[in-house]
Amino acid sequence: MHIITQLSEWQHLRKDLHGKTVGFVPTMGHLHAGHLNLCARARAENALTVVSIFVNPTQFNQHNDFAQYPRTIEQDKALLETQKVDYLFLPDANEMYPDDYQVQVTENTLSLMLEGIHRPGHFNGMLTVVIKLLHLVQPSRAYFGEKDYQQLLLIKKMVGALFLPVEIVSCETVRAEDGLALSSRNSRLNAAQRKKAAHFPALLHSTLQPAQITEQLEALGFKVDYIVDQWQRRLGAVWVDEVRLIDNIPWPN
Repeated sequence: MHIITQLSEWQHLRKDLHGKTVGFVPTMGHLHAGHLNLCARARAENALTVVSIFVNPTQFNQHNDFAQYPRTIEQDKALLETQKVDYLFLPDANEMYPDDYQVQVTENTLSLMLEGIHRPGHFNGMLTVVIKLLHLVQPSRAYFGEKDYQQLLLIKKMVGALFLPVEIVSCETVRAEDGLALSSRNSRLNAAQRKKAAHFPALLHSTLQPAQITEQLEALGFKVDYIVDQWQRRLGAVWVDEVRLIDNIPWPN
């Protein structure tokens, strides 16, 4: 696995990959089985696989959340080696934002709902870094998990609106044995919180209406940001003490 940290080095190297299909998995690190599933899919469908690890400061609307985001780069490298990833791209924030984030990508409809209400500015930062990464990597296909479903919809919308020559491939959410969607933030849950968190996906999968699910979650001690049926999905966001979890499942509505 080749590890590249400098933008100029990657841009020079990328010219030599002309004519080969490239599968791209953008991540913020602290990798888990969900990320590895994306890597396996990218490797199966492309000649080369590129993974990026970049904890993007502009998509955190709370500095504390950015500071506490788990960073496990050596562990991540070892996991990516097992997936036979060809290139690991580790850009620096100063290089990624030479303009100090003065230029931003904004979507003004879908991004104002659900996560957009509770995480103002998050989607601007996410879309801005994704378009930068897509421009740098120039992949044939880019792979995203369905856990962040609103994010997935926005990326597809941006790619279509800006005529970007990349296929966005969505992959099913990978879950732990207790049903909790795999997430880098799960590692911040202690044993008691983890046991409590398992009620969240269980209730999402129930036949209860969103208002009833909200009522039951609140009775269990969750703070609920939203539970809604939208986009043929049932989506939710909750807090287990200081840890925020999001999830969704297919849902005919």
